[in-house]
Amino acid sequence: MKVAVTFPSAGLQLAGILFTPDDHTGAPLPAVVVSHPGGGVKEQTASIYAERLAREGFAALVFDAAYQGDSEGYPRGLENPFQRAEDVRAAVSHLSTRDGIAPARIGALGICASGGYVPFAAQTDHRIKAVATVSAVDVCSLLVEGLGRGQGPEVLQSLLDQAGAARTAEARGEAPAVLNWAPEGPEGLEEAPTLYREAQNYYRTPRGGHCNSNNEWPLRSIDHIAQFDPYAMIELIAPRPVLMIVGSESDTAYFSREAIGKAREPKELFVVDGATHISLYDQDAHVVPAVAKLADFFGQHLTA
Repeated sequence: MKVAVTFPSAGLQLAGILFTPDDHTGAPLPAVVVSHPGGGVKEQTASIYAERLAREGFAALVFDAAYQGDSEGYPRGLENPFQRAEDVRAAVSHLSTRDGIAPARIGALGICASGGYVPFAAQTDHRIKAVATVSAVDVCSLLVEGLGRGQGPEVLQSLLDQAGAARTAEARGEAPAVLNWAPEGPEGLEEAPTLYREAQNYYRTPRGGHCNSNNEWPLRSIDHIAQFDPYAMIELIAPRPVLMIVGSESDTAYFSREAIGKAREPKELFVVDGATHISLYDQDAHVVPAVAKLADFFGQHLTA
């Protein structure tokens, strides 16, 4: 069963969907906040995971980040990691005060960029009792240093110059300057990293595309993103558990491996054989083992 919900985050109304088991009898449920990737919306991979977690006996809340999807905020598409982390905390607050939810049994799952936002929020929000990620990405490193950290520091300096100019232009009433999350078409991607080829195939085709996911983020987001370090204090999550799920063929798996290396016990890196970063979004062969692991993890740790 699913129901539309709204809740506030730093003065903005967020739009969400709450999934619950079809056979729920009214007893308070353990719950999981599921946060979507950068450039995504609640109806995409976040809902795939939430719906399947509901089948396993959890309440699962997905929501559009502030400035994105059906949620409030302007400029549209703004990617502010600190607001994204606040949105996760706000989702926990909503669940904590909702009938039918066990407030002491709430966990959180972050996918892709939210695999940085969720652990960041959990570092200081003790209400999040268990932390999990799928295909986690440090969005600052990815955009500023490039995939595999091959970009030099001059890239950031150029982006910051452009972000400042974009802010001035907006103050004059001009439309926000935007960049694309994924390539718009497949042309010229034959030699591109798997992440970018699959991002185009997922977000810009009927496979995973959604009308609210328009593939644009305001350029000035970069002056928020550049200051964000999602795993710098990941050790603060302990003694609460951390699970990070990656694909064996994922070109972003190094983010999770490094984060797990910094985290304290209890922690686990779970590798789905044959999976890539984006196949873990929607491909049954890889989503099924990931959800099984998540259900076991949250079932073990979201206890009364």
